[in-house]
Amino acid sequence: MNKKRTLSFIFALISFAAFAQESAEAEISTPQIKLSYLDSVKSTFIRYENLACIDSLWMKELANQDLFEAMQEDIEKINPDEDVDYNLSSKDLKERLAKLDAVSPFHIEYSKGLENIIKSYLKNRPRSFERLMAISDYYFPMFEEYLSKYNVPMEIKYLAVIESALNPKAKSRVGATGLWQFMYPTGKQFNLEVNSYVDERCDPLKATEAACQYLSSLYNIFGDWDLVLASYNAGPGNVTKAIRRSGSYKNYWNIRRNLPKETQGYVPAFLATMYVYEYAKEHGINGKKAPMTYFETDTVMVKRQMSFKQIASLVDVPVSQLQFLNPIYKLDVIPYTPEKAHYLRLPKDKIGLFTANEKAIYAYIDYEADQREKPYFVKEREEAIASSKELAKDGKKIITASKTYTVKRGDNLGEISNKYGVSVAEIKRWNGLRGNMIQVGQRLKIQTEKIVDIPVKEEAVAEVKDVKKDKAKQKPADTLKTDKTAIAANTAKTEIEEAAPAEDAVAENAVAETEPNTQEIVAAAINKEKRAREASYEAERMYIVQKGDSLFSIARKHPGVTVENLKRWNKIEGESIKPGMKLKVSSIN
Repeated sequence: MNKKRTLSFIFALISFAAFAQESAEAEISTPQIKLSYLDSVKSTFIRYENLACIDSLWMKELANQDLFEAMQEDIEKINPDEDVDYNLSSKDLKERLAKLDAVSPFHIEYSKGLENIIKSYLKNRPRSFERLMAISDYYFPMFEEYLSKYNVPMEIKYLAVIESALNPKAKSRVGATGLWQFMYPTGKQFNLEVNSYVDERCDPLKATEAACQYLSSLYNIFGDWDLVLASYNAGPGNVTKAIRRSGSYKNYWNIRRNLPKETQGYVPAFLATMYVYEYAKEHGINGKKAPMTYFETDTVMVKRQMSFKQIASLVDVPVSQLQFLNPIYKLDVIPYTPEKAHYLRLPKDKIGLFTANEKAIYAYIDYEADQREKPYFVKEREEAIASSKELAKDGKKIITASKTYTVKRGDNLGEISNKYGVSVAEIKRWNGLRGNMIQVGQRLKIQTEKIVDIPVKEEAVAEVKDVKKDKAKQKPADTLKTDKTAIAANTAKTEIEEAAPAEDAVAENAVAETEPNTQEIVAAAINKEKRAREASYEAERMYIVQKGDSLFSIARKHPGVTVENLKRWNKIEGESIKPGMKLKVSSIN
Protein backbone atom coordinates (compact mmCIF):
# COMPACT_ATOMS: atom_id res chain seq x y z
CA MET A 1 0.00 0.00 0.00
CA ASN A 2 2.88 2.31 0.88
CA LYS A 3 4.58 1.42 -2.43
CA LYS A 4 1.46 2.48 -4.39
CA ARG A 5 1.35 5.81 -2.59
CA THR A 6 5.03 6.37 -3.21
CA LEU A 7 4.68 5.62 -6.94
CA SER A 8 1.64 7.90 -7.23
CA PHE A 9 3.58 10.75 -5.59
CA ILE A 10 6.54 10.22 -7.97
CA PHE A 11 4.27 10.26 -11.05
CA ALA A 12 2.61 13.45 -9.80
CA LEU A 13 5.99 15.15 -9.43
CA ILE A 14 7.04 14.09 -12.93
CA SER A 15 3.73 15.37 -14.42
CA PHE A 16 4.03 18.70 -12.61
CA ALA A 17 7.62 19.13 -13.80
CA ALA A 18 6.62 18.37 -17.40
CA PHE A 19 3.71 20.85 -17.21
CA ALA A 20 5.97 23.53 -15.73
CA GLN A 21 8.51 22.97 -18.51
CA GLU A 22 5.83 23.23 -21.22
CA SER A 23 4.52 26.43 -19.63
CA ALA A 24 8.00 27.91 -19.50
CA GLU A 25 8.63 26.98 -23.14
CA ALA A 26 5.28 28.45 -24.18
CA GLU A 27 6.09 31.63 -22.28
CA ILE A 28 9.51 31.87 -23.93
CA SER A 29 8.18 31.12 -27.42
CA THR A 30 5.31 33.63 -27.23
CA PRO A 31 6.39 36.72 -29.20
CA GLN A 32 6.17 40.06 -27.43
CA ILE A 33 3.85 42.39 -29.37
CA LYS A 34 5.06 45.97 -29.41
CA LEU A 35 2.18 48.39 -28.93
CA SER A 36 1.88 51.45 -31.17
CA TYR A 37 1.51 54.88 -29.57
CA LEU A 38 -2.20 54.83 -30.44
CA ASP A 39 -2.69 51.43 -28.80
CA SER A 40 -0.79 52.51 -25.72
CA VAL A 41 -3.02 55.60 -25.41
CA LYS A 42 -6.22 53.58 -25.88
CA SER A 43 -5.06 51.00 -23.33
CA THR A 44 -5.32 53.70 -20.67
CA PHE A 45 -8.89 54.72 -21.62
CA ILE A 46 -11.66 54.50 -19.08
CA ARG A 47 -14.39 52.54 -20.85
CA TYR A 48 -18.10 52.03 -20.25
CA GLU A 49 -20.09 48.91 -21.01
CA ASN A 50 -22.42 48.55 -23.99
CA LEU A 51 -20.72 51.13 -26.19
CA ALA A 52 -22.90 50.91 -29.29
CA CYS A 53 -22.42 52.22 -32.81
CA ILE A 54 -25.12 53.03 -35.32
CA ASP A 55 -25.75 50.06 -37.59
CA SER A 56 -23.91 50.40 -40.90
CA LEU A 57 -27.03 49.72 -42.98
CA TRP A 58 -28.92 52.37 -41.05
CA MET A 59 -26.04 54.76 -41.62
CA LYS A 60 -26.24 54.16 -45.36
CA GLU A 61 -29.98 54.84 -45.27
CA LEU A 62 -29.57 58.09 -43.36
CA ALA A 63 -27.03 59.37 -45.87
CA ASN A 64 -29.19 58.46 -48.90
CA GLN A 65 -28.77 60.32 -52.16
CA ASP A 66 -31.16 58.40 -54.44
CA LEU A 67 -34.23 59.44 -52.40
CA PHE A 68 -33.27 63.11 -52.76
CA GLU A 69 -32.89 62.76 -56.52
CA ALA A 70 -36.22 60.91 -56.78
CA MET A 71 -38.08 63.60 -54.80
CA GLN A 72 -36.57 66.37 -56.92
CA GLU A 73 -37.54 64.55 -60.11
CA ASP A 74 -41.14 64.15 -58.90
CA ILE A 75 -41.52 67.85 -58.12
CA GLU A 76 -40.10 68.87 -61.50
CA LYS A 77 -41.82 66.33 -63.77
CA ILE A 78 -45.03 65.22 -62.09
CA ASN A 79 -48.12 66.37 -63.98
CA PRO A 80 -51.13 67.06 -61.73
CA ASP A 81 -53.44 66.97 -64.78
CA GLU A 82 -52.42 63.42 -65.75
CA ASP A 83 -54.73 60.68 -64.43
CA VAL A 84 -53.06 57.89 -62.46
CA ASP A 85 -54.42 54.32 -62.35
CA TYR A 86 -54.50 53.49 -58.64
CA ASN A 87 -57.25 52.09 -56.47
CA LEU A 88 -58.16 55.03 -54.21
CA SER A 89 -61.75 56.15 -53.78
CA SER A 90 -62.25 59.88 -54.40
CA LYS A 91 -64.89 59.84 -51.66
CA ASP A 92 -62.50 58.41 -49.07
CA LEU A 93 -59.79 60.84 -50.15
CA LYS A 94 -62.12 63.84 -49.76
CA GLU A 95 -63.08 62.74 -46.25
CA ARG A 96 -59.46 62.27 -45.19
CA LEU A 97 -58.38 65.60 -46.65
CA ALA A 98 -61.24 67.32 -44.82
CA LYS A 99 -60.04 65.80 -41.53
CA LEU A 100 -56.51 67.05 -42.20
CA ASP A 101 -57.80 70.51 -43.11
CA ALA A 102 -59.75 70.74 -39.85
CA VAL A 103 -56.59 70.52 -37.74
CA SER A 104 -54.12 72.32 -40.03
CA PRO A 105 -53.45 76.01 -40.85
CA PHE A 106 -52.90 74.97 -44.49
CA HIS A 107 -55.75 75.06 -47.02
CA ILE A 108 -56.06 71.33 -47.69
CA GLU A 109 -58.85 71.18 -50.24
CA TYR A 110 -59.63 68.37 -52.63
CA SER A 111 -58.72 68.87 -56.27
CA LYS A 112 -58.24 66.46 -59.14
CA GLY A 113 -54.62 67.56 -59.45
CA LEU A 114 -53.88 66.80 -55.77
CA GLU A 115 -55.60 63.42 -56.13
CA ASN A 116 -53.39 62.53 -59.10
CA ILE A 117 -50.18 63.43 -57.20
CA ILE A 118 -51.25 61.38 -54.15
CA LYS A 119 -52.06 58.38 -56.36
CA SER A 120 -48.71 58.76 -58.14
CA TYR A 121 -46.83 58.66 -54.81
CA LEU A 122 -48.80 55.66 -53.56
CA LYS A 123 -48.32 53.76 -56.82
CA ASN A 124 -44.68 54.60 -57.65
CA ARG A 125 -43.00 55.45 -54.32
CA PRO A 126 -44.34 53.21 -51.52
CA ARG A 127 -40.90 51.73 -50.70
CA SER A 128 -39.33 55.20 -50.85
CA PHE A 129 -41.81 56.46 -48.26
CA GLU A 130 -41.08 53.50 -45.99
CA ARG A 131 -37.42 54.48 -46.05
CA LEU A 132 -38.23 58.17 -45.55
CA MET A 133 -40.43 57.39 -42.55
CA ALA A 134 -37.58 55.52 -40.88
CA ILE A 135 -35.28 58.51 -41.38
CA SER A 136 -38.08 60.83 -40.16
CA ASP A 137 -38.11 58.91 -36.91
CA TYR A 138 -34.54 60.14 -36.42
CA TYR A 139 -35.06 63.84 -37.33
CA PHE A 140 -38.70 64.74 -36.65
CA PRO A 141 -38.46 65.02 -32.84
CA MET A 142 -35.73 67.65 -33.26
CA PHE A 143 -37.71 69.47 -35.99
CA GLU A 144 -40.81 69.59 -33.79
CA GLU A 145 -38.88 71.14 -30.90
CA TYR A 146 -37.78 74.10 -33.04
CA LEU A 147 -41.12 74.45 -34.85
CA SER A 148 -42.80 74.72 -31.45
CA LYS A 149 -40.19 77.24 -30.26
CA TYR A 150 -40.90 79.58 -33.22
CA ASN A 151 -44.66 78.90 -33.33
CA VAL A 152 -44.44 77.41 -36.83
CA PRO A 153 -47.03 74.74 -37.85
CA MET A 154 -45.87 71.20 -37.05
CA GLU A 155 -46.74 70.13 -40.60
CA ILE A 156 -43.74 72.11 -41.84
CA LYS A 157 -41.59 69.13 -40.88
CA TYR A 158 -42.80 67.50 -44.12
CA LEU A 159 -41.20 70.37 -46.02
CA ALA A 160 -37.74 68.92 -45.30
CA VAL A 161 -38.90 65.63 -46.86
CA ILE A 162 -39.65 67.17 -50.25
CA GLU A 163 -36.73 69.63 -50.03
CA SER A 164 -33.89 67.20 -49.27
CA ALA A 165 -35.39 63.74 -48.65
CA LEU A 166 -33.89 64.30 -45.17
CA ASN A 167 -30.31 64.14 -46.43
CA PRO A 168 -28.24 66.74 -44.51
CA LYS A 169 -25.66 66.88 -47.31
CA ALA A 170 -28.13 67.12 -50.18
CA LYS A 171 -27.08 69.67 -52.80
CA SER A 172 -29.24 70.80 -55.69
CA ARG A 173 -27.96 71.64 -59.17
CA VAL A 174 -28.23 75.38 -58.34
CA GLY A 175 -26.25 75.06 -55.07
CA ALA A 176 -29.03 74.87 -52.45
CA THR A 177 -27.61 72.78 -49.60
CA GLY A 178 -28.67 70.84 -46.49
CA LEU A 179 -31.89 69.52 -45.00
CA TRP A 180 -33.69 72.78 -45.74
CA GLN A 181 -31.90 73.56 -49.03
CA PHE A 182 -30.57 77.02 -48.21
CA MET A 183 -28.94 79.02 -50.97
CA TYR A 184 -25.67 80.70 -49.96
CA PRO A 185 -27.06 84.29 -49.62
CA THR A 186 -30.09 83.13 -47.60
CA GLY A 187 -27.85 81.08 -45.33
CA LYS A 188 -25.60 84.07 -44.69
CA GLN A 189 -28.67 86.19 -44.00
CA PHE A 190 -29.51 83.85 -41.13
CA ASN A 191 -25.93 83.57 -39.83
CA LEU A 192 -25.09 80.16 -41.30
CA GLU A 193 -21.32 80.22 -41.71
CA VAL A 194 -19.78 78.82 -44.89
CA ASN A 195 -15.98 78.61 -45.32
CA SER A 196 -13.34 76.15 -46.49
CA TYR A 197 -13.81 73.88 -43.45
CA VAL A 198 -17.42 74.45 -42.41
CA ASP A 199 -20.86 74.66 -44.05
CA GLU A 200 -23.46 75.30 -41.36
CA ARG A 201 -26.27 74.85 -43.90
CA CYS A 202 -25.56 71.12 -43.39
CA ASP A 203 -25.86 71.36 -39.59
CA PRO A 204 -29.31 69.91 -38.72
CA LEU A 205 -29.75 72.02 -35.58
CA LYS A 206 -28.52 75.37 -36.92
CA ALA A 207 -30.18 74.95 -40.31
CA THR A 208 -33.52 73.96 -38.71
CA GLU A 209 -33.46 77.04 -36.49
CA ALA A 210 -32.59 79.23 -39.48
CA ALA A 211 -35.45 77.65 -41.48
CA CYS A 212 -37.91 78.41 -38.67
CA GLN A 213 -36.72 82.03 -38.58
CA TYR A 214 -37.00 82.34 -42.37
CA LEU A 215 -40.47 80.78 -42.50
CA SER A 216 -41.66 83.06 -39.69
CA SER A 217 -40.40 86.11 -41.57
CA LEU A 218 -42.23 84.97 -44.74
CA TYR A 219 -45.45 84.49 -42.76
CA ASN A 220 -45.10 88.06 -41.46
CA ILE A 221 -45.09 89.17 -45.13
CA PHE A 222 -47.94 87.07 -46.57
CA GLY A 223 -50.00 85.94 -43.55
CA ASP A 224 -50.84 82.67 -45.33
CA TRP A 225 -48.93 79.38 -44.92
CA ASP A 226 -49.69 78.18 -48.47
CA LEU A 227 -48.08 81.33 -49.85
CA VAL A 228 -45.20 80.87 -47.38
CA LEU A 229 -44.51 77.45 -48.93
CA ALA A 230 -44.67 78.89 -52.44
CA SER A 231 -42.30 81.73 -51.55
CA TYR A 232 -39.90 79.30 -49.82
CA ASN A 233 -39.54 77.57 -53.17
CA ALA A 234 -39.80 80.45 -55.66
CA GLY A 235 -38.83 83.42 -53.50
CA PRO A 236 -41.15 86.11 -52.09
CA GLY A 237 -40.58 88.31 -55.15
CA ASN A 238 -42.03 85.74 -57.58
CA VAL A 239 -45.05 85.16 -55.33
CA THR A 240 -45.71 88.91 -55.16
CA LYS A 241 -45.54 89.11 -58.98
CA ALA A 242 -47.98 86.19 -59.28
CA ILE A 243 -50.44 87.95 -56.96
CA ARG A 244 -50.32 91.10 -59.11
CA ARG A 245 -50.66 89.21 -62.40
CA SER A 246 -53.67 87.23 -61.14
CA GLY A 247 -55.64 90.36 -60.24
CA SER A 248 -54.67 90.65 -56.57
CA TYR A 249 -55.89 87.16 -55.61
CA LYS A 250 -54.09 85.87 -52.51
CA ASN A 251 -55.09 82.20 -52.47
CA TYR A 252 -52.38 79.83 -53.69
CA TRP A 253 -54.76 77.93 -56.00
CA ASN A 254 -55.91 81.19 -57.62
CA ILE A 255 -52.36 82.45 -58.35
CA ARG A 256 -50.85 79.01 -59.10
CA ARG A 257 -50.89 79.38 -62.91
CA ASN A 258 -48.78 82.57 -62.62
CA LEU A 259 -46.05 80.93 -60.51
CA PRO A 260 -42.87 79.29 -61.93
CA LYS A 261 -43.50 75.78 -63.26
CA GLU A 262 -41.65 74.01 -60.43
CA THR A 263 -43.62 75.93 -57.77
CA GLN A 264 -46.91 74.97 -59.42
CA GLY A 265 -46.27 71.38 -58.30
CA TYR A 266 -44.47 72.27 -55.06
CA VAL A 267 -47.38 72.92 -52.71
CA PRO A 268 -49.43 69.95 -54.07
CA ALA A 269 -46.32 67.75 -53.53
CA PHE A 270 -46.11 69.01 -49.93
CA LEU A 271 -49.80 68.26 -49.28
CA ALA A 272 -49.50 64.84 -50.95
CA THR A 273 -46.50 64.02 -48.73
CA MET A 274 -48.47 65.07 -45.65
CA TYR A 275 -51.36 62.79 -46.69
CA VAL A 276 -49.09 59.76 -47.28
CA TYR A 277 -47.46 60.21 -43.85
CA GLU A 278 -50.77 60.66 -42.03
CA TYR A 279 -52.54 57.74 -43.76
CA ALA A 280 -49.58 55.41 -44.39
CA LYS A 281 -51.09 52.44 -42.52
CA GLU A 282 -54.30 52.65 -44.54
CA HIS A 283 -52.21 52.11 -47.67
CA GLY A 284 -49.95 49.37 -46.27
CA ILE A 285 -46.87 51.59 -45.88
CA ASN A 286 -44.98 50.68 -42.70
CA GLY A 287 -41.86 52.66 -41.98
CA LYS A 288 -39.14 50.97 -39.95
CA LYS A 289 -38.35 52.41 -36.55
CA ALA A 290 -35.03 54.22 -36.28
CA PRO A 291 -32.52 52.54 -33.93
CA MET A 292 -31.81 55.94 -32.41
CA THR A 293 -33.04 59.53 -32.61
CA TYR A 294 -31.18 62.81 -32.93
CA PHE A 295 -31.66 63.37 -29.19
CA GLU A 296 -29.64 60.22 -28.45
CA THR A 297 -26.53 61.99 -29.70
CA ASP A 298 -24.61 64.75 -27.98
CA THR A 299 -21.78 67.18 -28.67
CA VAL A 300 -18.44 68.01 -27.09
CA MET A 301 -16.39 71.14 -27.81
CA VAL A 302 -13.00 70.29 -29.31
CA LYS A 303 -9.80 71.98 -28.09
CA ARG A 304 -7.53 70.89 -30.93
CA GLN A 305 -7.90 70.59 -34.67
CA MET A 306 -8.59 66.93 -35.36
CA SER A 307 -9.59 64.75 -38.30
CA PHE A 308 -12.37 62.19 -38.50
CA LYS A 309 -9.71 59.55 -39.13
CA GLN A 310 -8.02 60.36 -35.79
CA ILE A 311 -11.34 60.36 -33.92
CA ALA A 312 -12.36 57.07 -35.52
CA SER A 313 -9.09 55.47 -34.40
CA LEU A 314 -9.42 56.77 -30.85
CA VAL A 315 -13.08 56.12 -29.99
CA ASP A 316 -13.75 53.26 -32.43
CA VAL A 317 -16.47 54.98 -34.45
CA PRO A 318 -16.50 54.44 -38.26
CA VAL A 319 -15.56 57.48 -40.33
CA SER A 320 -18.86 57.10 -42.24
CA GLN A 321 -20.76 57.54 -38.96
CA LEU A 322 -18.75 60.62 -38.07
CA GLN A 323 -19.48 62.06 -41.51
CA PHE A 324 -23.20 61.55 -41.01
CA LEU A 325 -23.33 62.90 -37.46
CA ASN A 326 -21.11 65.87 -38.37
CA PRO A 327 -22.15 66.86 -41.92
CA ILE A 328 -21.13 70.45 -41.23
CA TYR A 329 -17.41 69.66 -41.78
CA LYS A 330 -16.57 69.68 -45.49
CA LEU A 331 -13.05 68.21 -45.32
CA ASP A 332 -13.63 65.62 -42.57
CA VAL A 333 -11.60 67.88 -40.27
CA ILE A 334 -12.88 69.76 -37.21
CA PRO A 335 -11.03 73.09 -37.10
CA TYR A 336 -10.01 74.86 -33.89
CA THR A 337 -10.03 78.62 -33.41
CA PRO A 338 -10.10 80.56 -30.11
CA GLU A 339 -12.68 82.97 -31.57
CA LYS A 340 -15.40 80.39 -32.30
CA ALA A 341 -16.07 77.03 -30.72
CA HIS A 342 -16.50 73.93 -32.91
CA TYR A 343 -18.22 70.78 -31.77
CA LEU A 344 -18.01 67.04 -32.38
CA ARG A 345 -21.29 65.09 -32.36
CA LEU A 346 -21.22 61.46 -31.22
CA PRO A 347 -23.69 58.90 -29.83
CA LYS A 348 -24.14 59.66 -26.14
CA ASP A 349 -22.23 56.58 -24.97
CA LYS A 350 -19.26 57.55 -27.14
CA ILE A 351 -19.44 61.07 -25.75
CA GLY A 352 -18.84 59.52 -22.33
CA LEU A 353 -15.77 57.71 -23.65
CA PHE A 354 -14.42 60.91 -25.25
CA THR A 355 -14.91 63.19 -22.23
CA ALA A 356 -13.59 60.63 -19.74
CA ASN A 357 -10.33 60.36 -21.69
CA GLU A 358 -10.03 63.89 -23.11
CA LYS A 359 -6.48 64.54 -21.89
CA ALA A 360 -5.17 61.31 -23.40
CA ILE A 361 -6.95 62.05 -26.69
CA TYR A 362 -5.43 65.53 -26.96
CA ALA A 363 -2.02 64.12 -26.06
CA TYR A 364 -2.32 61.75 -29.02
CA ILE A 365 -3.46 64.60 -31.33
CA ASP A 366 -0.43 66.66 -30.23
CA TYR A 367 1.86 63.66 -30.77
CA GLU A 368 0.60 63.21 -34.34
CA ALA A 369 0.97 66.95 -35.00
CA ASP A 370 4.62 66.75 -33.89
CA GLN A 371 5.25 63.92 -36.37
CA ARG A 372 4.11 65.97 -39.37
CA GLU A 373 6.69 67.69 -41.54
CA LYS A 374 7.11 71.36 -40.63
CA PRO A 375 8.52 74.36 -42.53
CA TYR A 376 12.27 74.62 -42.03
CA PHE A 377 12.06 77.90 -40.11
CA VAL A 378 9.64 76.38 -37.57
CA LYS A 379 12.00 73.46 -37.15
CA GLU A 380 14.93 75.84 -36.60
CA ARG A 381 13.00 77.73 -33.94
CA GLU A 382 12.09 74.52 -32.10
CA GLU A 383 15.72 73.38 -32.26
CA ALA A 384 16.83 76.74 -30.88
CA ILE A 385 14.38 76.40 -27.96
CA ALA A 386 15.63 72.87 -27.29
CA SER A 387 19.22 74.13 -27.42
CA SER A 388 18.38 76.86 -24.90
CA LYS A 389 16.95 74.25 -22.53
CA GLU A 390 20.09 72.15 -22.83
CA LEU A 391 22.26 75.18 -22.08
CA ALA A 392 20.12 75.98 -19.05
CA LYS A 393 20.86 72.50 -17.70
CA ASP A 394 24.57 73.30 -17.96
CA GLY A 395 24.16 76.58 -16.07
CA LYS A 396 24.31 78.76 -19.18
CA LYS A 397 21.87 80.97 -21.06
CA ILE A 398 21.56 82.49 -24.55
CA ILE A 399 21.19 86.28 -24.37
CA THR A 400 19.78 88.10 -27.42
CA ALA A 401 20.96 91.66 -27.94
CA SER A 402 20.00 94.21 -30.60
CA LYS A 403 22.47 96.35 -32.48
CA THR A 404 21.89 99.08 -35.03
CA TYR A 405 23.92 99.20 -38.24
CA THR A 406 23.93 102.29 -40.45
CA VAL A 407 24.16 101.38 -44.14
CA LYS A 408 27.24 102.79 -45.88
CA ARG A 409 27.92 103.35 -49.55
CA GLY A 410 28.58 100.04 -51.33
CA ASP A 411 26.87 97.92 -48.66
CA ASN A 412 24.45 95.11 -49.49
CA LEU A 413 22.46 92.70 -47.37
CA GLY A 414 24.78 89.78 -48.16
CA GLU A 415 27.89 91.57 -46.85
CA ILE A 416 26.06 92.80 -43.75
CA SER A 417 24.75 89.29 -43.00
CA ASN A 418 28.27 87.83 -43.31
CA LYS A 419 29.70 90.52 -41.07
CA TYR A 420 27.34 89.69 -38.21
CA GLY A 421 26.92 85.96 -38.85
CA VAL A 422 23.20 86.10 -39.54
CA SER A 423 21.08 85.30 -42.60
CA VAL A 424 19.68 87.79 -45.14
CA ALA A 425 16.18 86.46 -44.39
CA GLU A 426 16.61 87.30 -40.70
CA ILE A 427 17.74 90.87 -41.48
CA LYS A 428 14.67 91.30 -43.69
CA ARG A 429 12.38 89.96 -40.99
CA TRP A 430 13.85 92.11 -38.21
CA ASN A 431 13.52 95.27 -40.33
CA GLY A 432 10.30 94.59 -42.21
CA LEU A 433 12.07 94.56 -45.61
CA ARG A 434 10.29 93.03 -48.59
CA GLY A 435 13.07 93.27 -51.17
CA ASN A 436 16.87 93.43 -51.15
CA MET A 437 17.13 97.20 -51.70
CA ILE A 438 18.76 99.28 -48.94
CA GLN A 439 19.78 102.94 -48.91
CA VAL A 440 22.85 104.77 -47.62
CA GLY A 441 22.16 106.03 -44.11
CA GLN A 442 19.42 103.51 -43.50
CA ARG A 443 19.55 102.03 -39.98
CA LEU A 444 19.18 98.26 -39.76
CA LYS A 445 18.40 96.31 -36.61
CA ILE A 446 20.73 93.33 -36.11
CA GLN A 447 20.09 90.73 -33.41
CA THR A 448 23.07 88.89 -31.95
CA GLU A 449 23.30 86.12 -29.40
CA LYS A 450 25.86 85.26 -26.77
CA ILE A 451 26.14 82.50 -24.18
CA VAL A 452 26.67 83.57 -20.56
CA ASP A 453 26.82 81.78 -17.23
CA ILE A 454 23.66 81.83 -15.16
CA PRO A 455 24.48 82.99 -11.60
CA VAL A 456 23.15 80.43 -9.14
CA LYS A 457 20.80 82.11 -6.68
CA GLU A 458 21.81 80.00 -3.69
CA GLU A 459 25.51 80.59 -4.27
CA ALA A 460 25.04 84.36 -4.57
CA VAL A 461 23.08 84.55 -1.31
CA ALA A 462 25.46 82.17 0.49
CA GLU A 463 28.45 84.21 -0.72
CA VAL A 464 27.06 87.44 0.71
CA LYS A 465 26.17 85.70 3.98
CA ASP A 466 29.72 84.41 4.23
CA VAL A 467 30.98 87.98 3.78
CA LYS A 468 28.90 89.13 6.73
CA LYS A 469 29.71 86.09 8.87
CA ASP A 470 33.48 86.15 8.37
CA LYS A 471 33.96 89.94 8.26
CA ALA A 472 35.18 90.14 11.84
CA LYS A 473 37.85 87.48 11.21
CA GLN A 474 39.14 88.90 7.92
CA LYS A 475 41.84 91.47 7.36
CA PRO A 476 40.86 94.74 5.65
CA ALA A 477 42.53 93.57 2.41
CA ASP A 478 40.59 90.28 2.55
CA THR A 479 37.35 92.16 3.17
CA LEU A 480 37.97 94.39 0.17
CA LYS A 481 38.74 91.31 -1.93
CA THR A 482 35.47 89.68 -0.82
CA ASP A 483 33.56 92.88 -1.59
CA LYS A 484 35.06 92.92 -5.10
CA THR A 485 33.94 89.31 -5.60
CA ALA A 486 30.38 90.22 -4.63
CA ILE A 487 30.47 93.22 -6.99
CA ALA A 488 31.70 91.05 -9.84
CA ALA A 489 28.96 88.47 -9.22
CA ASN A 490 26.24 91.11 -9.21
CA THR A 491 27.70 92.90 -12.26
CA ALA A 492 27.51 89.61 -14.20
CA LYS A 493 23.89 89.36 -13.09
CA THR A 494 23.21 92.86 -14.45
CA GLU A 495 24.46 91.80 -17.91
CA ILE A 496 21.59 89.35 -18.26
CA GLU A 497 19.06 91.48 -16.42
CA GLU A 498 16.70 91.81 -19.40
CA ALA A 499 16.72 88.10 -20.24
CA ALA A 500 16.43 86.87 -16.64
CA PRO A 501 14.47 89.41 -14.56
CA ALA A 502 13.94 86.86 -11.80
CA GLU A 503 17.63 87.02 -10.89
CA ASP A 504 17.35 90.81 -10.27
CA ALA A 505 15.39 90.10 -7.11
CA VAL A 506 18.17 87.83 -5.86
CA ALA A 507 20.76 90.53 -6.57
CA GLU A 508 18.73 93.09 -4.64
CA ASN A 509 18.33 90.69 -1.70
CA ALA A 510 22.05 90.03 -1.77
CA VAL A 511 22.77 93.78 -1.69
CA ALA A 512 20.37 94.27 1.20
CA GLU A 513 22.29 91.78 3.36
CA THR A 514 25.72 93.39 2.80
CA GLU A 515 27.28 96.18 4.81
CA PRO A 516 26.44 99.86 3.88
CA ASN A 517 29.73 100.41 1.96
CA THR A 518 29.22 97.28 -0.10
CA GLN A 519 25.62 98.31 -0.85
CA GLU A 520 26.75 101.64 -2.26
CA ILE A 521 29.45 100.07 -4.46
CA VAL A 522 27.09 97.43 -5.86
CA ALA A 523 24.29 99.99 -6.40
CA ALA A 524 26.72 102.27 -8.25
CA ALA A 525 27.74 99.40 -10.55
CA ILE A 526 24.10 98.56 -11.29
CA ASN A 527 23.21 102.21 -12.00
CA LYS A 528 26.18 102.59 -14.30
CA GLU A 529 25.09 99.57 -16.34
CA LYS A 530 21.51 100.90 -16.52
CA ARG A 531 22.69 104.30 -17.73
CA ALA A 532 24.78 102.62 -20.42
CA ARG A 533 21.73 100.69 -21.63
CA GLU A 534 19.57 103.81 -21.61
CA ALA A 535 22.18 105.69 -23.62
CA SER A 536 22.30 102.83 -26.13
CA TYR A 537 18.53 102.82 -26.41
CA GLU A 538 18.44 106.61 -26.79
CA ALA A 539 20.91 106.31 -29.66
CA GLU A 540 18.60 103.84 -31.38
CA ARG A 541 15.70 106.28 -31.05
CA MET A 542 17.60 109.13 -32.70
CA TYR A 543 18.52 109.64 -36.36
CA ILE A 544 21.19 112.07 -37.58
CA VAL A 545 20.08 113.83 -40.76
CA GLN A 546 22.38 113.14 -43.71
CA LYS A 547 22.95 115.30 -46.76
CA GLY A 548 20.07 114.82 -49.23
CA ASP A 549 17.66 113.52 -46.59
CA SER A 550 14.03 114.61 -46.42
CA LEU A 551 11.29 113.82 -43.89
CA PHE A 552 9.74 111.48 -46.43
CA SER A 553 12.96 109.51 -47.03
CA ILE A 554 13.65 109.26 -43.29
CA ALA A 555 10.12 107.95 -42.64
CA ARG A 556 10.65 105.28 -45.31
CA LYS A 557 13.82 104.11 -43.58
CA HIS A 558 11.88 103.41 -40.38
CA PRO A 559 8.94 100.99 -40.89
CA GLY A 560 5.72 102.18 -39.27
CA VAL A 561 6.89 105.82 -39.06
CA THR A 562 5.13 108.57 -41.06
CA VAL A 563 6.12 112.16 -41.93
CA GLU A 564 3.44 113.41 -39.54
CA ASN A 565 4.98 111.29 -36.74
CA LEU A 566 8.40 112.87 -37.33
CA LYS A 567 6.93 116.38 -37.30
CA ARG A 568 5.03 115.79 -34.06
CA TRP A 569 7.85 114.03 -32.20
CA ASN A 570 10.41 116.68 -33.21
CA LYS A 571 8.09 119.74 -33.17
CA ILE A 572 8.82 120.56 -36.81
CA GLU A 573 6.28 122.89 -38.42
CA GLY A 574 7.41 122.86 -42.05
CA GLU A 575 9.33 120.40 -44.20
CA SER A 576 12.77 121.94 -43.69
CA ILE A 577 15.55 119.86 -42.07
CA LYS A 578 19.34 120.27 -42.11
CA PRO A 579 22.23 117.79 -42.17
CA GLY A 580 23.47 117.05 -38.65
CA MET A 581 20.07 117.50 -37.01
CA LYS A 582 19.07 114.78 -34.51
CA LEU A 583 15.52 113.54 -35.03
CA LYS A 584 13.44 111.26 -32.82
CA VAL A 585 12.28 108.25 -34.82
CA SER A 586 10.30 106.56 -32.01
CA SER A 587 7.28 107.68 -30.04
CA ILE A 588 8.42 106.03 -26.78
CA ASN A 589 9.52 108.56 -24.18
